[in-house]
Amino acid sequence: MDPAHADAAPPASNASWLGLERKWWVMASVGLGTFMSALNGSIVNAIVPVLMRELKMDLGTTEWVTMVFLVLVSGLLLGFGRLGDLVGHKRVNLTGFAVFATGLLACGLSWSAPALIAARGVQAVGAAMLMATGPALITRAFPGRQRGQALGMQGTFTYLGLMVGPALGGVLTERFGWPSVFYVGVPFTLLAMLFTWRAVADGPAAQRRERFDFAGAACFLAGLAALLLALSHGEAWGWSSVRTVGFLASAVVLLGGFVAIERSAASPMLDLSLFAARGIRAAVGSALLNYVCVYAVMFLVPFYLLRLRAFSPSEAGLLLSAQALVMAIAAPLSGTLSDRIGSRLPSSLGMGILALGLVGLSTLDEAAPKWAIAVRLAVLGLGTGIFVSPNNSAVMGAAPRNQQGVTAAVLACARNVGMVLGVAIAGAVFARTIAARGGSLETLVGFVPAFRVTFLVTAGVAVLGGLTSLARGPRQAAH
Repeated sequence: MDPAHADAAPPASNASWLGLERKWWVMASVGLGTFMSALNGSIVNAIVPVLMRELKMDLGTTEWVTMVFLVLVSGLLLGFGRLGDLVGHKRVNLTGFAVFATGLLACGLSWSAPALIAARGVQAVGAAMLMATGPALITRAFPGRQRGQALGMQGTFTYLGLMVGPALGGVLTERFGWPSVFYVGVPFTLLAMLFTWRAVADGPAAQRRERFDFAGAACFLAGLAALLLALSHGEAWGWSSVRTVGFLASAVVLLGGFVAIERSAASPMLDLSLFAARGIRAAVGSALLNYVCVYAVMFLVPFYLLRLRAFSPSEAGLLLSAQALVMAIAAPLSGTLSDRIGSRLPSSLGMGILALGLVGLSTLDEAAPKWAIAVRLAVLGLGTGIFVSPNNSAVMGAAPRNQQGVTAAVLACARNVGMVLGVAIAGAVFARTIAARGGSLETLVGFVPAFRVTFLVTAGVAVLGGLTSLARGPRQAAH
């Protein structure tokens, strides 16, 4: 597919509203929606002990407060992406904001564990609608020469939401109680909904009447849910246990059935010919590997800072902010560069820098100075920031206009699967290495060697991601 394909038609009208071009209001709307969706995927991690105490939940039940959000968002992304292509992305996006705000209110008002889990499910439905339609709205609103910059800014909102969530959740819970974690997002969600309603043009829906692929959507949701559950709990259950093997086998059967349905459906949810383009395959694959690395860091580094080094939560948060800050600066700049020279080289360079940062992280020990920790995390942020904008721009630019919703959903699915894989890989390597040295996370014996091995393995994943990015083919400048 031609990367300029998405520019075959002009972007949506950019007439001003309140003195600002409408495309920037679209960015504000999508950015807020993206930030709130990512934030609420991670913010609950900080309040798990409080939820266990206040709602009298055991650890297994508490895990479902997080898992129901992740599983439903991941499983529904493709369906809502395709629905946006059929009925219009603005309509699905507005509905998503309304459902998401309802879910936030319901979470804050929850009186029991089942009520909170059900409310998180409602919230996940809205988040899936927002994640599936956001990149498509940006791609329509901005011309090709600004697409990388705009998608870079959106990528910044995603990473900031994921990174800020745990720290913000802890502060809000300590000062205002755990329901405030959910209530605080309601006014911002409604504000973003207003921006979408006023600033986003009514885009074209499908040119011919097509039926929604309910069979494919159900098969994909069930298959991806089985896969994510196996990856999330495989280490605890045992990778060879009946439960883990059963979920993995179910995932293979269901996702295989999904592929078969899509190949034969008259109006498939996911047109598999989309992956005929080497550039899209490579960009989606490298996005997945990037998130494996990012989430391995987000999972394990807090243990290093809080347990091994005994830093205070505020000290740890300040150090972790170095990664988010550098990434937020680098992503839009890298997007602007990719608009001029193409996506292949910046994306591949970003993964290479990420690999170097992970190698640097593996050298940390119990005596490393704070500046050394901050520098290594900043390098990780630089690599991620350089990678994400060109990569997202390459995928969205190569997608036909009538499949931009489902293409955005494919990218988001790769992100979510990468997140779960990152935690699974980092957790398994760390646990096995520390156990082999006669230690544990409780005693901290063997922590540094296990930390080193884990991030050397993760650096290898980043190198693989860089090679995958290079495999997208010769440079193609953005049009």
